[in-house]
Amino acid sequence: MQILFYILIVLASLVLIASILLQSGKSAGLSGSIGGGAESIWGKNKGRSFEGMLSKLTTVSAIVFVISALVLTALQQ
Repeated sequence: MQILFYILIVLASLVLIASILLQSGKSAGLSGSIGGGAESIWGKNKGRSFEGMLSKLTTVSAIVFVISALVLTALQQ
């Protein structure tokens, strides 16, 4: 059982690292929002964009990481 949660922690951490590194910075979007990219930042289709997908992936992997770390800690005691 512990091996399963070790594997979950490793996979979640790798996905978390990759999804954070692939996201663009906040300052990088400023020049694009002036030129008409504001629709992709605040628009209805943000969830379907690449940045929206990365944001959801980051959230899910962070939740999986925290829950699996808590369960693994509870199993070790």
